[in-house]
Amino acid sequence: MSSFCEILAPAGNEEMLRAAVFSGADAVYLGLTSFSARRSAGNFTPAALKEAVGFCHARKVKVYVAINTTIYSHELTELEQSIEAATKAGVDAVIVQDLGVAEIVHRCAPDIPLHGSTQMSIHTLAGARQLAEMGFSRVILGRELTLEEIRHIAKNCGIEVECFVHGALCMSISGQCMMSAFLGGRSGNRGSCAGPCRLPFAADGSGAAHLSLKDMSLIGHLQEMQQAGVCSAKIEGRLRTPEYVAATVTACRQAREGKAYDEDLVRGVFSRSGFTDAYLTGKRDGDMFGVRTQADTAITKKALPQAREAYRREFPRVAVDMTLTVEQEGAKLKCTDGENTVIVYLEQTPEPAQKDQTAAVERCLSKTGGTPFVARTISLQSDGQWYLPANALNEARRTVLEQLLEKRSTVKPWAFLPIYLTEATHKIPEQKQIWARFAAAEQIPTEYIGKFSKIILPISQAEKIPQNLRPKTILELPRAMFGAVEEDTAKRIAQAEQAGFAGFEANNLAHFALCKKLPVFVGFGINVTNQAAAEKAAQLGAKAITVLPEVSAEQMSKIAPKVPIGAIGYGHLPLMLTRACPIHNIRSCAGCPKRGELTDRKNKKFPVRCGLGVRTVFNPVPLYLGDKPTALNCDYEVLYFTIESPERVEKVVQLYTKKSPFDGDLTRGLYFKGTE
Repeated sequence: MSSFCEILAPAGNEEMLRAAVFSGADAVYLGLTSFSARRSAGNFTPAALKEAVGFCHARKVKVYVAINTTIYSHELTELEQSIEAATKAGVDAVIVQDLGVAEIVHRCAPDIPLHGSTQMSIHTLAGARQLAEMGFSRVILGRELTLEEIRHIAKNCGIEVECFVHGALCMSISGQCMMSAFLGGRSGNRGSCAGPCRLPFAADGSGAAHLSLKDMSLIGHLQEMQQAGVCSAKIEGRLRTPEYVAATVTACRQAREGKAYDEDLVRGVFSRSGFTDAYLTGKRDGDMFGVRTQADTAITKKALPQAREAYRREFPRVAVDMTLTVEQEGAKLKCTDGENTVIVYLEQTPEPAQKDQTAAVERCLSKTGGTPFVARTISLQSDGQWYLPANALNEARRTVLEQLLEKRSTVKPWAFLPIYLTEATHKIPEQKQIWARFAAAEQIPTEYIGKFSKIILPISQAEKIPQNLRPKTILELPRAMFGAVEEDTAKRIAQAEQAGFAGFEANNLAHFALCKKLPVFVGFGINVTNQAAAEKAAQLGAKAITVLPEVSAEQMSKIAPKVPIGAIGYGHLPLMLTRACPIHNIRSCAGCPKRGELTDRKNKKFPVRCGLGVRTVFNPVPLYLGDKPTALNCDYEVLYFTIESPERVEKVVQLYTKKSPFDGDLTRGLYFKGTE
């Protein structure tokens, strides 16, 4: 691999693919028409994927196919077909989010490299090491990391590290957002995000868009990131334009080499009132936020013609050696890229030479412009008595390069081993268990403790939990552990291991690496949505699994690992988990009570809570299934308490355990309608 980090460009369709390659990208990532996190992009059919790989490989460009959504159990057969298409096309890696997808790729195509999607929410060293242990060759880190956090992970994780360097910033940590799913039925985890965060959600009731971040641009920091150990610089934007791709790829190439790049053009092809580098530099404040304005749109319209110039001609990158042999009987041109060799015999008969032809031959054969080739060496084998006119040499050069390009276009498929997936059925127990999760020990209703088979509390609450409750208390580990939180969590785990608790709730893959001595229970932060993912979680040590709340009741019936599964039965669901703070739009951290609310365009109030370096945005309307005791196909239902007062907790528990109707506004979530 080059000492330079690769420049990885988005290819939402064939025109974007061409723009990425012609402007000089080292690799592209794209999706099939199924299981792509950008479902509304053009994407590629299996046949188009094979053509795309041939086109790219001929030009020394790698292709990574994204199968990076959560899937449901009934889609496992279709998933296998997508994996087969990727292997037949000879792609260079598969990008995955879902544990089940990763496991099936391993089984169907054991030789193909696996890249852990940013949707896996990997942002710690422990998480990256867990991926390495699971056989991944690369981790795509969360966008929220500082340069030093990236450096720490890259130096110590043992696998390749890829980072986003330009493009849209999701407000939420990728893989931990349910806002689009619960507000409109379009799941970001399924590639159908409707982008509700770009709409008005105001921290001051003003109608402002306080969940809308500017695009990130770290192009000016590319050399620093390269030195920090980043092997791949990724550009976001499969839903953008070819011009956007070409302009950003060109800028990245120049910045990677320490050259100046056209910042105005990069801003012109797309921005939301400029860019932010806040996460990388650690300056997380109100300047991170921005929206797309009419002025931005007008600037883009003017910038596009200039950007098209960046991919009008091919970027030369494939070095070749050419040897022209001229004898009285005839001439031939040999061209090799080191692996492939083509020989063309010239039809024209050599003529007597009047002077040395070496310079003329070099001049003709070096004219590789408009192709992906660049002549590394040109040699002439002749006794000096014969020559060929320029038109014959030019024709030979064109022919030999065309044939070499065609030869390089041949795809090399991976081995594919079909597996036979059987559909599982979950048998509902006659009496479901009730588990209760509390944000704080003070919320626990002592009168109802006997109703709960398990109690879940954040690990930060461990010391407050009385000894008699500890045998049935699971300590919840934070879904996000930025900076010192990872080290602090590891210390708390070590302290709790000898304190009589039932185990830990893992909400991030990092937790499997951190928890070795007590049982692990999987929370919804792991995003388990199908049978294969549940089986993999159980294989990793999970003693019980709470499925992602986006799973419908029908789909829940098809998740049947050899461990109990659970579902959220009540709760103000956490719609977003963010490192940036929407409240920064109206005030700084100084004096902030670590709570606030966002008002949407329908005047609904979304509670915001801050802790452990992250913010959670909650649904103002609670999920409630207490009066539908047979609706969920699971072994246990979790009452998920967050923002409620102790008095409100007690009332909800009373209603739920008596199977009574709710006493206020409620939602049934997605259990009966599912998601797109």
